[in-house]
Amino acid sequence: MTVKKTVEHKHSGILGEKIELYFAILSGTFFFLGLILDKLTTLPNNYVLLCFIISIISGGWFTVIEAFEKIKKGEFEIDFLMLAAAAGAACINKWGEGALLLFLFSLGHALEHFAMNKARKSIEALGKLSPKKALVKQNNKLIEVSIDELKLNDIIVIKPNTKIAADGIIIKGCSSINQASITGESMPVDKTAITSIQNIKKYKEFNQIPIENVVYTGTINGDSVLEVQVLKLSKDSTISRLVKMVSEVETKKSPTQLVTKKFEKWFVPIVIVLVITLCFAYLVINETFEQSFYRAITVLIAASPCALAISTPSAVLSGVARAAKSGVLIKGGRALEDLGSLTTIAFDKTGTLTEGKPKLTNAIAFNNFDKTKFLELTLEVEGLSNHPLAKAIAKDIGTQYGVVSKNYASNIKAIQGKGISATYKNDTVFIGNSKLMIDQSIIISDNIDLVMNNLLLNGHTAMLVAYKQQVIGLLSVMDLPRVNAKETLTRLKKLGIKKMIMLTGDHQNVANSIALQIGLTGAKGNLLPEDKVIEIQKLKTQNNKVAMVGDGVNDAPAMASSTVGIAMAAAGSDVALETADVALMSDRIDKLPFVIALSRKSKIIIKQNIWISLGVVALLIPITLFGLTSIGYAVLIHEGSTLVVVLNALRLLQFKED
Repeated sequence: MTVKKTVEHKHSGILGEKIELYFAILSGTFFFLGLILDKLTTLPNNYVLLCFIISIISGGWFTVIEAFEKIKKGEFEIDFLMLAAAAGAACINKWGEGALLLFLFSLGHALEHFAMNKARKSIEALGKLSPKKALVKQNNKLIEVSIDELKLNDIIVIKPNTKIAADGIIIKGCSSINQASITGESMPVDKTAITSIQNIKKYKEFNQIPIENVVYTGTINGDSVLEVQVLKLSKDSTISRLVKMVSEVETKKSPTQLVTKKFEKWFVPIVIVLVITLCFAYLVINETFEQSFYRAITVLIAASPCALAISTPSAVLSGVARAAKSGVLIKGGRALEDLGSLTTIAFDKTGTLTEGKPKLTNAIAFNNFDKTKFLELTLEVEGLSNHPLAKAIAKDIGTQYGVVSKNYASNIKAIQGKGISATYKNDTVFIGNSKLMIDQSIIISDNIDLVMNNLLLNGHTAMLVAYKQQVIGLLSVMDLPRVNAKETLTRLKKLGIKKMIMLTGDHQNVANSIALQIGLTGAKGNLLPEDKVIEIQKLKTQNNKVAMVGDGVNDAPAMASSTVGIAMAAAGSDVALETADVALMSDRIDKLPFVIALSRKSKIIIKQNIWISLGVVALLIPITLFGLTSIGYAVLIHEGSTLVVVLNALRLLQFKED
């Protein structure tokens, strides 16, 4: 059965969405009743004929409607061929075969629509996750309003264990949020209020707000009350955009679908010409017109590519639906098929393969200076600075070593390009690079210089700490690889990804260090966004198809240039959702092997479906052409193959990565 984009299958009426199935059952009932009356009773043939006619009318009702809509547009498709075959069977007094044809064809249509709707509904169910009402806080009172009436910056109250009504930022309260509907994360995520409402203004984009302060429509609150400031209207919410984009999947046809459509364009006219020619075979060979016409109608049924038409779109829709269920948005058949044939993936570093946050990696005391005192001094001084590295160091000294600030430091000053200075217990402290120490006439021993250079070569950002004009220690920070990055790359390698390369703007030493730690096959540093595009073009020349994995913002040019652009943590990011071909709604890179494996399986299913459909057509045409089978058997085999193809595609809805 063909997938019809221009004709919607919404034959609801008073019997609901299953009316087409009911008509098919009615057709089958009267077909079998006619068969029983013909074989087992002595009733007049008029009763048998009446049963078959009712069966034909019931089975062909919706087929006629759809064929008529197509004919008005000058299109002749499989529906028309099936009606012509049934009419031909009736013309040669084969009412039973005509009834069987339209019964099975209508049943196949109904089951096909049921199967396709099942895949669609697993996507559309996302839209139903959004609550219909919201509690808005106005003048210290709670007013229930429709979510369509919410305005930007409204304050909504989320009660425990209820659905969140809008994308926004938490301004009061903390809770664990179940985000499975958006990101596919199996475990609830801890969320907390932003420290100051004024801080909201400094974020230009929604996706720039720290993820621990953001909530999404349709996710489920935990056991605490939250107050949320609305930052996106219902129509612009992450879940609304997700549903809209996935619903447009069928408009983006896969390469296989495009080839299939081209095949059908010339194949159907050839079949029509062949059938018309066969009607006049009695002029050449020794048989009656009725025999030639019967053969022609049988060949018409055998050659109609019903299963071929549905083979790819059913698999694509099922694959996309399965991905959406796990928090991955795949935009259409082309992206799904391209993912399934990848052997090369390029990665951004920061926030993709790494945590995206600097971590304290070393705190080394020199010259017999007490380690605890060194950590206390460092915490005091770095705690006064607003620099991101200073904040990371202060935080990690507290969490890793349990050191607590006693507020002994003061008078902090930033020294541009070199570091900072401060007063600690009436003496000056300097924290920074070697140039800062040299400028302050502080001696750096060969041993300290060697330790620092080794750390720099291994991708760490290192800085010296001097107190009372003497180097007392060394600190190093690094954006560390994600905990599951190495395991993820190992799984990708097992799936057939041969080349995995990092493209980053960081120093080459940093890139090399991360690549070595997690098992990348290559790394290129010091790249500007336009340089990444050039590298992607080079990879495409060498490897044909290349995926680029990034955050969808500063990596947008490289993602657009790649065969498949894959965005990490796309929930809430308009840029990522628009730019990427595939969007991982959470920041979990371990979702990548799942979606690659799903795409590979989808590609296999598509190939299986095509071979099944073409194989049946290739088998039936010659055996019907030479009169080796009847219309009845041709119908059973032909329509049976269509059902097999649909059921095979639906297996993707249950896909699990091995």
